[in-house]
Amino acid sequence: MQFEDFQLDPSLLINLKAMGHNAPTTIQRETIPLAMNQQDVLARAPTGTGKTASFLLPALQHLIDFPRHRAGQARVLILTPTRELASQIHRYACHLATGLDLDIAIITGGVPYGPQEAALKGNVDILVATPGRLMEYLDKNLFDAQLVEVLVIDEADRMLDMGFSQAVQTIAIEAQGRKQGMLFSATLEGGGVARFARELLNEPVFIDVEAPRSEKAKIHQWIHLADDKAHKFALLCHLLRQEEVKRAIVFVKTRDVVASLEGQLQQAGIACAFMRGDMEQKKRFQALGRFTKGEVNVLLATDVAARGIDIDDITHVINYDMPRSADTYVHRIGRTGRAGAKGTAISLVEAHDMRVVGKIERYIEMPLKRRIIEELRPKHKEAKVPGKKKAKDVKKPKKPKKPKK
Repeated sequence: MQFEDFQLDPSLLINLKAMGHNAPTTIQRETIPLAMNQQDVLARAPTGTGKTASFLLPALQHLIDFPRHRAGQARVLILTPTRELASQIHRYACHLATGLDLDIAIITGGVPYGPQEAALKGNVDILVATPGRLMEYLDKNLFDAQLVEVLVIDEADRMLDMGFSQAVQTIAIEAQGRKQGMLFSATLEGGGVARFARELLNEPVFIDVEAPRSEKAKIHQWIHLADDKAHKFALLCHLLRQEEVKRAIVFVKTRDVVASLEGQLQQAGIACAFMRGDMEQKKRFQALGRFTKGEVNVLLATDVAARGIDIDDITHVINYDMPRSADTYVHRIGRTGRAGAKGTAISLVEAHDMRVVGKIERYIEMPLKRRIIEELRPKHKEAKVPGKKKAKDVKKPKKPKKPKK
């Protein structure tokens, strides 16, 4: 199947070709025909398999087929959990819409209000937004969702994790005149996303894509055991100095660790950029720009970046701190091995991390290989996770024998 088979506008086909998209991925083949028939869609697809184009192409085709006759606010609203993801979807939409004379705006937190308010006062065809900042404009009557015809919820599971459920539901109620809703998620565990979908979508078609081998992330995964913080830092420096590490994201748990680790790496002669949740949006984009342009090949990040970064050619993901949950591990390592490319995910594991290692292995249904760097061989054996204590059998007291008559 080719993009031409979807009966897309010639201008969209030209733009797809210019962007190097020659054939649709599995999620695009499954989703685009249904979406172009204005059916509601609930889709689960692995990270890096092309789902952004799955909702943008039908949305753009809708705007081409049914042009607006007077200026107004958004006809297509795309909600995303993070600023970085919103920025990437906005940039991608602008490329896909080249030459179409559409107004595409972005609303996120962490940036000045003035330009965003000015954009909302003008014409908007597609609006990409994070729920928190958009709710502010909704409360101030600066945003009106009544003209929204297509509502897209991207990374729905992450949206729930970040506590945006109520905000998204409120925005969806305001956009009750919409003709179509689409909800995309990398995972559907726990039932939360399914309940979310029931509240937001109207008889959706469920698409559950298992990407073929050509699209699957070929991610080699292993762990190194670390005796303590000093040993772990030595392992990190050794790994980052390897020739094959062309572009790496190093994940840590907290912003305090980001600050201290950045200083340690600089002292060790390893240049890096960093991103954390309390940074101004301008500084976050500057850090991401240094990384994407190749000015530095190491990016330190908290989990705020686990879903928001979509950069080609990330060769390595290193978990300097293990994540708190198995699904966060999957989202972290999904930053490498994009669209079928090969990638490597390495975790530096201390004794107290072994419990979550077990959870991850059960979640991904495969053991994580243990590897040793000879000159940094750990002094201690792998810590064993204590099993659950079995309740001791309590002997019931014997009933006294009845005296014989």
